[in-house]
Amino acid sequence: MKTIDDLGDLSGKTVLVRSDLNVPLDGTTITDDGRVRAAVPTIRALLDAGAKVVVAAHLGRPKGAPEAKYSLAPVAVRLGELLGVPVHLADDTVGDSAKATVAALAAGEVAMLENIRFDPRETSKDEAERGSLADDLAGLADVYVSDGFGVVHRKQASVYDIALKLPAAVGSLVLKEVESLKRATENPERPYVVVLGGSKVSDKLGVIENLIGKADRLLIGGGMVFTFLAAQGHSVGNSLLEADQVETVKGYLSLAQEKGVEIVLPTDIIAADSFAADAAHTIVAADAIPDGKIGLDIGPESQALFASKIHDAKTIVWNGPMGVFEFAAFAGGTRAVAQAMVDSEGFSIVGGGDSAAAVRLLGFDESAFGHISTGGGASLEYLEGKTLPGIAVLDS
Repeated sequence: MKTIDDLGDLSGKTVLVRSDLNVPLDGTTITDDGRVRAAVPTIRALLDAGAKVVVAAHLGRPKGAPEAKYSLAPVAVRLGELLGVPVHLADDTVGDSAKATVAALAAGEVAMLENIRFDPRETSKDEAERGSLADDLAGLADVYVSDGFGVVHRKQASVYDIALKLPAAVGSLVLKEVESLKRATENPERPYVVVLGGSKVSDKLGVIENLIGKADRLLIGGGMVFTFLAAQGHSVGNSLLEADQVETVKGYLSLAQEKGVEIVLPTDIIAADSFAADAAHTIVAADAIPDGKIGLDIGPESQALFASKIHDAKTIVWNGPMGVFEFAAFAGGTRAVAQAMVDSEGFSIVGGGDSAAAVRLLGFDESAFGHISTGGGASLEYLEGKTLPGIAVLDS
């Protein structure tokens, strides 16, 4: 993949940067600015090179038309604060406002296009429609830099098609993401431990299938663990259960045993009366969850077990919380995994999404981890062994 250094002298050139600025909002207040902060180094490097920077990004899931609640206005303000320069937000994506805003830029200045998903062509399945938007985007810039790892698994106009229209390279964020994931998947240092959590086992089936035989240990927590417990014949009370995946999970358990891969499941569960922050709860054996109870976290014995399985790892990949970490009473398992990764001397990757949010919410120093991914879905697909269109197009 070409990097920014391969693009030559960028002084005075207009550079279109696709960033991932899809941050959580409470009204117009950003509640976690991790993705905005992650976008800064590439934009700063381009500004220092004398470029005019135009940022394209999305927010939320608009239906291909402008929606005020999905405006990038709060993001433009925060990005400007972090960069120390104003970020001029256009009123549209590639219309008159975008053209005028970009045309007015001087070297070392930044513009942001309004939410790229306000244009229905961005996510169209029709190549010609996506190509039409890519042409419009290309008309605004001289070169393209892909720096939104959270979207490189999408074949979308501002991610894939634009790279066919302009000289293209990856930014430092995408480069770091790919290098980190390669380190964890191509001849990783061993023991190689993968920690999987989150609500649904169906979200992680591809990862489990691909990593059985590659990882030395798979540690399973979160809501998905109850499908594993059910596959072992245990009752899970009112806990989250994907009954249609029980037979698949049984197959994975058998395959892991056949290949000598250790699958580590919790031995105890924190079971609550209801799904609520203040719900009454108790610690129960993982194979004896009472009827009517709902498991919301792994228990203290399991927290110690998981930490011990992480301790000697040379490579650790974590994707998905161990429990409902947003509720203080059920954050212990997620905190224990994060702390074990910090304490380990191995190379650690936090696989984006809820795991990255948990690291910040629970107050961990992000620099204590080897890498914190900005793209939950993209990192999952990479771990599944899938081709990521936004990366492949830059390799072509």
